[in-house]
Amino acid sequence: MTPQQIELVKATVPVLRENGVALTSYFYNRMLGNNPDLKETFNMGHQRSGAQAQALAGAVLAYAENIEDPSVLLPVVELIAHKHVSLNIKAPDYSIVGENLLHSISEVLNISMDDPLIEAWAAAYGQLADLFIATEKAIYDQHEQTKGSWLGWRNFKIAKKVVESDEITSFYLAPVDGGPLPKYEAGQYISVRVFIPELNLRQPRQYTLSTCPQADYLRISVKREDQKGDMVPGWVSNTLHSLPEGSEIEVSAPTGNFYLIDPNKRNVFISGGVGLTPMVAMLNQLVTLDMPQPVTFIHACRSKQVHAMKQHIHELKAKYPRLHTVTAYEFPHASDKLGEDYDFAGRLDLSIIDRALLPENADYYLCGPMPFMAAQHKALVARGIPAENIHSEAFGTGGVRH
Repeated sequence: MTPQQIELVKATVPVLRENGVALTSYFYNRMLGNNPDLKETFNMGHQRSGAQAQALAGAVLAYAENIEDPSVLLPVVELIAHKHVSLNIKAPDYSIVGENLLHSISEVLNISMDDPLIEAWAAAYGQLADLFIATEKAIYDQHEQTKGSWLGWRNFKIAKKVVESDEITSFYLAPVDGGPLPKYEAGQYISVRVFIPELNLRQPRQYTLSTCPQADYLRISVKREDQKGDMVPGWVSNTLHSLPEGSEIEVSAPTGNFYLIDPNKRNVFISGGVGLTPMVAMLNQLVTLDMPQPVTFIHACRSKQVHAMKQHIHELKAKYPRLHTVTAYEFPHASDKLGEDYDFAGRLDLSIIDRALLPENADYYLCGPMPFMAAQHKALVARGIPAENIHSEAFGTGGVRH
């Protein structure tokens, strides 16, 4: 990009702050109208709620604000690149996005496609697209080199369903072709694609693999969503719950950059609700290594009725004295037993947890809803835990990753 183009892009920052969501909403309507096949790639629930337009507006603004040094955005680029790979997004797709984005800027701002601002944003978008394409190529190459992995979508059948709580069910997924499965990092995820009758479309969603690598199945643990007022419940999550054993779905290969970094280090897992799924996967990986270091497993949920995998954790704790657990029930039922089912009533408060369970030299893994994550991160920093030791993954409804 030329210095003049950089200045032109920077000059659009105030406009993006004020009207970014209007621009990205227009862009999505334009692109999906011109390319309806892409509706099976994008989350139409987030399209209807406006969440996707808001997220893109924030991303475009961040890019414009850092146009002189886009390298500061590399961690975010890597995060998004893994999701793009899980959705089988390829280099030609960036041309479609770019064309519609530039025309949207032209049409929303009522300027000619020959305007220098459009030329500047074309250069900016090309620079960003090249960054994503290169990052994603490295991930695709890794899949091609990993035994048992695959590119694109692969048919799996629901071999078994196991009810884990009143809301969460585990799905054991076996490849229809009977071929091998890859070894993946505990904490990574897959994309699942199913047909949604209400939309007359296939829709993808990302779900964490809820156990460490197994020879003949992948496992996800999905929360069923109830209708809340006019809010549309999770289309994919609820469709999965309705499918019987033996049903076939489409699955992408395991990917993602949130996973257990060092099994030989002290590790602390802190989860809220269905956010415990990557934590159970990481814990199960440590079990395969005979739990080399003490582990703290902290979980918060509403009550025993929605406490998934409680028995599994209880059995591991009985077998491994190095495993220390803390459970908080926000709304314990009268039948829930303090000291047996849970340790604290109310919201999780790390300030009252024994300091020995939260060592400064440990790696910390957080997963759950955004407000939960923010509260726990703040509490850990207040207790002297270095921010660089805190790793987080945000979940939305149904265990869907953001």
